Amino acid sequence: MRHLKRTAKLGRTSEHRNMMLANLVCSLILENRVTTTVAKAKAARSVAEKMVTLAKTGTLHSRRLCVARLRQKPAVSRLFKEIAPLFKDRRGGYTRIMRLDQRRGDAAQRAILEWVELPVSAVEPTPAKPAAEEKKS
Repeated sequence: MRHLKRTAKLGRTSEHRNMMLANLVCSLILENRVTTTVAKAKAARSVAEKMVTLAKTGTLHSRRLCVARLRQKPAVSRLFKEIAPLFKDRRGGYTRIMRLDQRRGDAAQRAILEWVELPVSAVEPTPAKPAAEEKKS
């Protein structure tokens, strides 16, 4: 029986699962939003929130722990410089999961995993579409 076993296995070995979640969290850090399945989003949310909590301390030790877990230095540096300062007054709940429709191929429930407070660079106005050109006869 799996009493008190909280790890979502996601049908993968532990090495594959850890690398997949690290890549998903790095994509979240670099892109501010990722679309994935609900199960993967729930598993990645815990990793992402632990990384933000480490980054809020800002010590060299916490930076090394983040690099050891995520294995991508550009993502870790962006986490420490841009993302962690946004959440300095927040005590948790750095991400949100918004459910989407089902995926067409296998009917898996999809979701968007994003930061609660998006960085300013992520909230850019969309360019206005030009008016339809008149057809010349």
